Amino acid sequence: MIIAHDLGTTGDKASLHHDDGRPVASVTVPYPARFAAGGVAEQDPHDWWGAVVSATRDLLERTGTALSAVTGLVVSGQMMGAVLLDTDGAPARPAIIWADTRAGAQQRRLESALGAEHAYRVLGHRLNPTYSIEKIMWVRDNEPRIWERVRRVCVAKDYIVLRLTGRLATDRSDASGTNAYDQQAGDWSDEVLAAAGLDRALFPEILDSTAIAGALTASAADALGLHTGVQVVMGGGDGPMAAVGSGVVAPEDGAYVCLGTSSWISFAAERPLLDPQMRTFTFDNVVPGGFVPTATMQAGGASVQWIAEALSPDPSRPETGRLTAEAAADVDTEDLYFLPYLLGERAPIWDPDARGAFIGLGRHHTRAHLMRAVLEGTAFNLLTCIHAFRESGARIDRIDAVGGGAQSDAYLAVLADVWGVPVRRRSIVEEANSLGAAVTGAVGLGLADFSAARALSEVTAEFTPDAARHAVYVERHARFTDAYTALAPWFAGRPR
Repeated sequence: MIIAHDLGTTGDKASLHHDDGRPVASVTVPYPARFAAGGVAEQDPHDWWGAVVSATRDLLERTGTALSAVTGLVVSGQMMGAVLLDTDGAPARPAIIWADTRAGAQQRRLESALGAEHAYRVLGHRLNPTYSIEKIMWVRDNEPRIWERVRRVCVAKDYIVLRLTGRLATDRSDASGTNAYDQQAGDWSDEVLAAAGLDRALFPEILDSTAIAGALTASAADALGLHTGVQVVMGGGDGPMAAVGSGVVAPEDGAYVCLGTSSWISFAAERPLLDPQMRTFTFDNVVPGGFVPTATMQAGGASVQWIAEALSPDPSRPETGRLTAEAAADVDTEDLYFLPYLLGERAPIWDPDARGAFIGLGRHHTRAHLMRAVLEGTAFNLLTCIHAFRESGARIDRIDAVGGGAQSDAYLAVLADVWGVPVRRRSIVEEANSLGAAVTGAVGLGLADFSAARALSEVTAEFTPDAARHAVYVERHARFTDAYTALAPWFAGRPR
């Protein structure tokens, strides 16, 4: 048996699998995040570890699995954050997660030293405050007393692997999401580190996602209720893991969308895809030697969750399903638009100053109109990303959907109509990341190959676009993009 953990923004989704990756049971243990004005987004790494311990014990108890049956453990995790460790390997401060946008000054410093286009060619990504190296620089520049204690840096998944094995390492998928990794060389970029003024010794060794990081330490085994013979596979970032969990392991498998807190469209490729306008980016794949061109928006599911909380009588129990169903009942938003930039934005506009906005509100608009506008706004934003991929030579004829939002028929129907391509729901949606992790673990343990992922998640529903509605959405998408262009100077001029 293999246990897989997926460290998301809202909790740890853990699952138990047979040694070929087939799922047996899953559990989610939530933990908090702190969002505050000024672009603050942080979590306590101790909460991640507590969730991993609790979820593991819960899985074992629920299934009655014998401890001797578990031979492997693997972790998928949120990407692009910064965990800063002291001499003892303990967090020196709360982790700065992917959604944090405070490091604008640090991004501009790197851009001045490296050049935006040159950095994009080296890294496969734009320089941006949402990446790890800018966050690390921000702590150094703004929290000198804490920085004095920092000896090593890593991301969420790496911290858990450290707690499990005593070994600090990362994999290529997560390394490629730091803004510090030379994608062609497959190693930390000395050029970028020099521009950042950071010592290479801060950064962990880089392993393949399928590498064995080590066995459980005695203390970790005791905490989890497992044995020290359990092998820990290095694992990888949640984006590439979701690709595997969607059955997308090679270019012929097509594209997928993950409708989570952040939402992204991606596909497998044999080489990085560089967009002349730098709207999209490329991660290294957890499949060794492969790549996953990606376009991630900051607040996809987060926008849907926010409006559901705002419109529900009890915000702690948002009526997302009912509100989405109301919005799907042939609601015409009547020229109401929503810019889904609640956390700034990555793809396609790369503007940390952008903010959410309803545009065109009238007295006649109801909550159904508001909900529909949010669904359409996220769809419009991702449509721009689809255009960017196609303009760079990618072929996208259909898109498979995973993530929490993929459970909604109404949402997938809106996406199909806006995008003009069939959207298909996979049989495993909320656990797609941990399924990808389980397959990666099975490969690392020599029990399977990545092609096994194709049979572990099936297509259960297909939503075909309506040609007339898509034609209307083509025109509305142009107005959506115009709305951001008109407001961008106002966003940039907000008081800090």
